[in-house]
Amino acid sequence: MFNTDTIANKFRLSYLLFTILLCATFIAIFEVAEDKIEALLVQSYLLQQLQLTTEVAEASLQSTPVTPGLGVSIYPLSSAPQALKAQATSDIQKKSVVTKKGQEADLYFFNYHYEGHDYLLSYLDTGATPQQLPARYGDSDQYPVLALFEELEAIFLRALVGVILLSILMAFIFSYLSSKAIIKPLLDLKDAVEADQHNFDELTDLPSEVGVLARAIDDKNNKLEQYLKREQLFTGDVSHELRTPLTIIMGASEVLQAQLSDHPKALEFTQRINTTAKETSEIISALLLLSRAPEKLDAPKICINHIAQSEVTRLSYLLQYKRVTCRIEAAEDYHTFVRPELLKMALGNLIKNAFQYTDSGEVVIVIDEQSISVSDTGLGIPDHMMPLLYKRFERIEPKELKVEGSGLGLSIVQRIMSHLGWRLTHSSNKAGGSTFTIHYGQAR
Repeated sequence: MFNTDTIANKFRLSYLLFTILLCATFIAIFEVAEDKIEALLVQSYLLQQLQLTTEVAEASLQSTPVTPGLGVSIYPLSSAPQALKAQATSDIQKKSVVTKKGQEADLYFFNYHYEGHDYLLSYLDTGATPQQLPARYGDSDQYPVLALFEELEAIFLRALVGVILLSILMAFIFSYLSSKAIIKPLLDLKDAVEADQHNFDELTDLPSEVGVLARAIDDKNNKLEQYLKREQLFTGDVSHELRTPLTIIMGASEVLQAQLSDHPKALEFTQRINTTAKETSEIISALLLLSRAPEKLDAPKICINHIAQSEVTRLSYLLQYKRVTCRIEAAEDYHTFVRPELLKMALGNLIKNAFQYTDSGEVVIVIDEQSISVSDTGLGIPDHMMPLLYKRFERIEPKELKVEGSGLGLSIVQRIMSHLGWRLTHSSNKAGGSTFTIHYGQAR
């Protein structure tokens, strides 16, 4: 199927349309010229017949019409048919009539003043060729003036059709070859971009529009490269600076846990400090992984069920004072190749949201060979929030629940999905609440 969205096909189509339009113009000019030539031939022929007739039968011509040739009629203006007389002027005219034999024919007529007398001259063109004429009109001086012209016209028409078809064929060939030549620099630019070439020396030196585009892409690539380097350096520096205080916090919390074994309330807070410090360390590790190219990361084989269970256990404190149950449904243990930090961060954010926004009911985590879904019976997502679902710093703030958060959870999950080449979808439950599904493909 012809695709008009590509530049090459648009160029070819426009060239063919231009050729067709040009051919149509030539056809129109041919038609107009044909009519003019026919009228001039008829007029000159009728004037010639008038001159010859008046020389032979001048007296009789003043009172009665004569027919000196096939289709030719010369009327004194006073005795001309009223229908022709009413329409005739000094300019030759043509109209279609039906002969006595029921054939359609063209009638040419006009008024002419000759040697002090007014005449109406007419010629009935039946379209007969010399071969179709009676024997008595075989003489070239007697057969209809347009008969030979009709043959010449047919020859010219066939030649015109041939020229038009040849022009369209040449236009198609020329447009195909020229479009390839025009598109080639763009294809070279595409290949250079896809090959991740940062130096477009050959293309950027071009003075054409392709050179302008190549220079713009090269400049943009340089800016993006600098930006990515700054982001990687920033992420690395931040993670390096944070790891030391986090390590100190975790060590101090472990010492406090050992010293406060006889104080259950204080022990609960120290455990919370230790858990939060570990979570922060894992988040930093995941963010560091996101800053690196996916193909440069190793992906060990991990058990999805174990990750889901550990995240449910880690976040169970959010359900401590709620009438909410949580269960994991899986027919067997499923495995996939992925960095555990990234899967924990993605799945942990979905489970945390489900726990936070569900006040009563249950949260169900379903694992199979294609996906992981987290379904809850909570508040659900309002319609006005759907377009902003994965936007940074956008979050639901229900009046009936006090939920802490920054609005970055789903945005981070979506970024992890893009990084891994996976997909995240959302659907609303009929009984209320939401279901978020991570589609990771075939488990291995």
